[in-house]
Amino acid sequence: MILRPFLHTDPVAISYLFGCGGKAAAAVVDPVGDIAPYLRAAQETGMRIRYVIDTHLHADHLSAGWRLAGAAGGEYVLFAQADATLPFTGVRDGDVLELGNVAIDVLHTPGHTPEHVSLFVTDRTRAAEPWFVLTGHTLMVGDVGRTELAATAEEGARVLFRSLQRLKALPDYLEVLPGAFSGSLCGRRLSGKPMSTIGFEKRHNAAFRIDDEEDFVREMLKEIPPPPPRAAEMRAANAMPAVQ
Repeated sequence: MILRPFLHTDPVAISYLFGCGGKAAAAVVDPVGDIAPYLRAAQETGMRIRYVIDTHLHADHLSAGWRLAGAAGGEYVLFAQADATLPFTGVRDGDVLELGNVAIDVLHTPGHTPEHVSLFVTDRTRAAEPWFVLTGHTLMVGDVGRTELAATAEEGARVLFRSLQRLKALPDYLEVLPGAFSGSLCGRRLSGKPMSTIGFEKRHNAAFRIDDEEDFVREMLKEIPPPPPRAAEMRAANAMPAVQ
């Protein structure tokens, strides 16, 4: 297993390159900005980028996913029912993407946006069970994703609550690699630490530890931060090929 995180500050976001060094196969998740660092990291680790995956249609920045997939000769991947007109490979809940000895299991986790997915990553040279989960803006360190960018805040919160129950059922030791950290507009109480575990967040994440749906909805309707600038336009741009 090779894993390289990319921490961005403008916008605040986290991208990941990971894959199987032995089979020279990699994926990039939620790329932002200049695509050269991802291409360089793949070259330096001796891997070819086979998949470029966006966990969702972002509202706070322009994705580099479609451009990177084209430059790398890989497949651009979104949830199959994403409202996007650019060409992409659609995945559904339970699908598996293979990268040699590394496997990516897709889990549909809507709520932050309807098309949001999380990604379980297994290194079969270490174990037959997932090592970490890429949670995008569903579960982050210290908070969960805001819910009003693609739905009403209450509707999104109810959907997100059900997604979080699926994550909460995962083993406590599973590492959580989110798509943002402190400073992002997609959460309220995000930590500056860019990774955690399911167990730690179950104990110390105020929103994630709520077990009652009505309590969770009330929590999510409090202190809703200002939306990212031009959020609707940014989501639309990420869904259209003409502006990529």
